[in-house]
Amino acid sequence: MANIFDYLAWRGDITLAQSPFNAVDSLILSVLSYLPFDDMVRSTFDRKGVTIAEAQAAFGAHDAASLSIRSDVDVQLLAALAASARFATMRLTGYVSEHNEAKQEQFAAMSIRTGDGANYISFRGTDHSLVGWKEDFNMSFMTPVPAQRDAVSYLEQAARHLGGPLRVGGHSKGGNLAVYSSAFCGRKIQKRIVSVYNNDGPGFDESVIAAQGFRDIEGRLFAYVPQSSIIGMLLEHTEQYAIVHSVQKGIMQHDPYSWSVLGKEFVVMDTVTNTSLFIDKTVKQWISSMQPSQRAQFINALYEILAATDIKDITEPPTDWFKRARAAGEALRSIDNETRKALLETLRLLFHAARNNLSTYLPPRGDRADPVDR
Repeated sequence: MANIFDYLAWRGDITLAQSPFNAVDSLILSVLSYLPFDDMVRSTFDRKGVTIAEAQAAFGAHDAASLSIRSDVDVQLLAALAASARFATMRLTGYVSEHNEAKQEQFAAMSIRTGDGANYISFRGTDHSLVGWKEDFNMSFMTPVPAQRDAVSYLEQAARHLGGPLRVGGHSKGGNLAVYSSAFCGRKIQKRIVSVYNNDGPGFDESVIAAQGFRDIEGRLFAYVPQSSIIGMLLEHTEQYAIVHSVQKGIMQHDPYSWSVLGKEFVVMDTVTNTSLFIDKTVKQWISSMQPSQRAQFINALYEILAATDIKDITEPPTDWFKRARAAGEALRSIDNETRKALLETLRLLFHAARNNLSTYLPPRGDRADPVDR
């Protein structure tokens, strides 16, 4: 199956004037914000900005080892965009990136003048930092988290400085930030938003979905999840979502480079797999069985244990396991008895929810009829 690189090979020479902006373009620009453009794209909102081709040249002049790159494929994507007529002249501006352990926040965004009179506001998804993942988990008991507040502020600043219609999007947590900021920005700005793209990003709790601002943009929301989505099925969604075929398995389908593309559209399917439904139902039952304070206690305790190992990047090589394991053990022993009991009780609730759903969504393997979980 073809992916976004094949899309660029097929349609990279076709400008937006010849073929209007589409959902595949949105996914590409969502992924673009994963790249660290510090010192390459100005943090202020400049109507001129730098072109993608100029940004790629500046990126290539840096020592790759000194940059915090999520994936080498992101760098390959930047080079492909710089070589395409469709994307090379799009202009980047307003790049911001923040990691704040004290606030438990990981946030980054960038604005892109697409050349058709509109601006695309791209919110970065979760990176490899431990604090980034902690903030994601915080969403289960806290609204808004710091990144959501900053996303609203960023969208409003971008709108004030950049004229024209607005498209807002992101992948993973970035998709959640795109929806949240579009729902809770000022009404005048909201009216300028023509589309909001949530690419396999988690949903929201019911209080957010019930807000008037959320309902006001509902008709402009476009959500996409792979057939075995896990991240994108978390929490609650009210918007209709398209199910995109992925060539990967399980959690790896979250990788946007695994999503199948045909021409200028995604390859879509009729339903998510039983595996996705099982995880979705299990996690939602687990979360609903706990009070927000219980969720917070569980997540904070786990984070305290992991932080004690001095892991900053969840993808860092597994070195000095003995030292890290000892630090984790000491952190666990230092937790008070009440918190330790809460950890065990929370895990018990998770296993209970999984057992309840096992027979419904995961029948014996020989009887399974999952749609393409391979």
